[in-house]
Amino acid sequence: MGAKDWMLFYASDDVSTILRSSPKIDREATAALVGRLYPSHDIRPIADGSLDHGNPPEGEVYAAVLPGLSIVCTWDAANDAPTDLPQRFVREAAGRTLYLHAMHSVVDFFAYAIWEPDGTVRRSFSLSPDSGVIEDIGAPLPFEEKYLAGDQEFLESLDEDDEYPFRFHPLDLAEAALRALFGFNYEGVYEDDDPALEEIVLAGFAVTPR
Repeated sequence: MGAKDWMLFYASDDVSTILRSSPKIDREATAALVGRLYPSHDIRPIADGSLDHGNPPEGEVYAAVLPGLSIVCTWDAANDAPTDLPQRFVREAAGRTLYLHAMHSVVDFFAYAIWEPDGTVRRSFSLSPDSGVIEDIGAPLPFEEKYLAGDQEFLESLDEDDEYPFRFHPLDLAEAALRALFGFNYEGVYEDDDPALEEIVLAGFAVTPR
């Protein structure tokens, strides 16, 4: 596995349904969104990206305001503990459900969180082999159950001397979260009605602290 991402989804409706509808970006609203999230930064437009690359480097942000959904790919979502997300990002939800998804294949790190429309945390979970379980708030969602109980397929792949600290691979859980929450995967099974991620345009911005 080689996938990496750090993404925020602000949703008024089902994310997977919106992504499958080939939504078009509202560029004026997108620029305004980034301006609100980075009020103390100089912001400069750069080349567009797309949702098939959700891991911009620090200092770059890719975003899109779509009908019923806003997407922000930013290094600021890559915290070890999802609830360390700066509060300005949570406030931006303003009555919508906020989802955070982050994973880094180099260190087997995965984190996700869901904030309710009133700003309370429904679920937050993050872990990596080096740090163990970093954050665990709220009840696990159904897609987590197979992994938290012990993923037999993963366990059977381990060598007898392998002392991996979890009974599942964090990136397997990360991909299961993508499928359950957003209706797509970066790696793994592709389904016939999956959205074409490369066609979901994200406007690019360089953000530099003043």
